[in-house]
Amino acid sequence: MSAPLAAGYDRLLVDLDGTAYAGAVAIPGAAAVLDGLPVTYVTNNASRGPGDVAQHLRDLGFAAPDDTVVTSAQAGAGLLASLVPAGTAVLVVGAPALRAEVEGRGLVVVDRAEDARAVIQGHSPETGWARLSEAALAIRAGAVWVATNTDATLPTERGLLVGNGSMVAAVRNATEREPQVAGKPFTPIFVDAMRAAGATTALVVGDRLDTDIEGGNAFGADTYLVLTGVNDVQDVVTAPDLHQPTFVAETLAGLRLPPAATRPGPRHGWTATVDGGDLTVTGAPGADPADAKFVAIAAARELSEERRSGLRLTIR
Repeated sequence: MSAPLAAGYDRLLVDLDGTAYAGAVAIPGAAAVLDGLPVTYVTNNASRGPGDVAQHLRDLGFAAPDDTVVTSAQAGAGLLASLVPAGTAVLVVGAPALRAEVEGRGLVVVDRAEDARAVIQGHSPETGWARLSEAALAIRAGAVWVATNTDATLPTERGLLVGNGSMVAAVRNATEREPQVAGKPFTPIFVDAMRAAGATTALVVGDRLDTDIEGGNAFGADTYLVLTGVNDVQDVVTAPDLHQPTFVAETLAGLRLPPAATRPGPRHGWTATVDGGDLTVTGAPGADPADAKFVAIAAARELSEERRSGLRLTIR
């Protein structure tokens, strides 16, 4: 039998929200699958420091030392420090964890737009109109602008909440400026994670096509989409090439299976047909229903991005 998928990499860069947990609830079976594997948890959520995130993971049953967590707050502060000199005045739009990372890079936190030469923006449930407006004033006046991430939504046990990307969009609309972004799908956070682990070969694992999968692909890594969070099979079928994962699975359990078990492609008993804008995947009697998604995704990839984008998937 082939070695498990995870054995082919010296580091698994695993997303949190929607992949390991949903808010205060662990994804069923996730902790057991990841136990003993070479994992770094890479999160676009900048609202908590790595120690707090690691403790939350441990509370949910994961083996997660503090140094196995990399956050977009860390990556964002690092990116900002590479763009401005030490001692630069920075307006922080985000949680205390982001403020601490900024101060740890030798930058000075200020609260008024008139004093700021840079703005860094990350998720905080407390962010409101006044703080966003202060950021907009500073950015319009020429401040360097860094966003920790641009996820439009935040998966929780209650459903999808407003993410930092939606807040960034508000500031973008008010300033007609674009931030530099540190978190997924951009590479700084992956570079930080691999450097911290001393690793060279990564598998990027996550639930979002536009952050985890796009980012991993752009980073040159193999990617593994888990269907416990934001995106589903229909989304993969219509996704552009940059959003296409190397592997797809219902859960993280596929990491313990041979690579062929989660790689899209033909499966026994399943056929795919395309008629106009319809992709129909049909199973013969006894065909494993879990295999339909692999056949659907493989069939869609045979089409151009333009034609694929409007496909309607039916599984019979």
